[in-house]
Formats: sequence, C-alpha cells, structure tokens
Amino acid sequence: MEMAHTCSRESLPYIIGGDFNIMRHPDDKSTDNFDTKWPNLFNAVIETLDLKEIVMSGRQYTWAGPGDEPTYEKLDRVLVSTEWEDKYPLSMVEARGRNISDHTPFALNTGSSTHQDRQFSFKFERGWLIRDGFFDMVADIWRQECHGTTSMQR
Repeated sequence: MEMAHTCSRESLPYIIGGDFNIMRHPDDKSTDNFDTKWPNLFNAVIETLDLKEIVMSGRQYTWAGPGDEPTYEKLDRVLVSTEWEDKYPLSMVEARGRNISDHTPFALNTGSSTHQDRQFSFKFERGWLIRDGFFDMVADIWRQECHGTTSMQR
C-alpha cells in the first residue's frame, strides 16, 4: 500500500525495482502451490497505477529457496510509470549472476544515449555528391557566420 500511496502522488517519470517478495502469476513459481490472494492485490495496485513491468531477460526466476530441490520464484522485478515508458521505450532488464545472495541481481539498460546534449548524429548520403548545386550549397553554408556553443551547434 505504501507503493500505491507514493506513486499516486508522483508526476515525474519513475521506476520501482527490487524484491517485492510477491509473485504476480502462477508461472512466477516453479511449483503448482500458488495462492492468488496477494498476487491479485499486487496486480490490482499495478493496474490502478498504470505501471508496466519491464520483462527481464536471461532468467525466469529471481529467487531460490533452500534445500537440494529448491522452489524457484520470481519475486524481483522492475515496474515503470507510463511516463517512464514514453521517455525510455527501449528499456531492458537483464539478469546477472547470483553469487552471494538467494536473489538474482539485475541491470537496467534504458536504451538511450548517455550524451547530455541529445544532438542528432551527423548523416551523409553519397547521392548528394551527384546532385546539381550540392557543392555550391556546401560552400555557401561554410561561408556563413557560426553561432552556437557546441561544435554541433556551430
């Protein structure tokens, strides 16, 4: 309920990730022993807040119980607001190796560039070289006064 209260007041894009200690679906558990009470409540909160889960690659389950034949469950996940999804539509979550914990760590990749200025990259088409007036146009542009603070703006 704390998640619902916090998220309902937030207007910025946000992400919530980690060990929720609750499953969402029967296939989040390696055995058939699945109680729907808490998952139904959890899913209702996710739906009410219009959150989306970023699907994790590399592993189906994120937690392993003790013993020689452990139960495996997906308890860890990453949820995002629709504003986050709009801003980072290429986001991916990748499972990492589980070394010292019974939970699987994961890494988030937003799929966006780390450059701060968000300038478009330079593109060049070889076909421009055979267009009439291309070289004159380039010469005219090079003669113009430069404005801007970055090399891409100049």
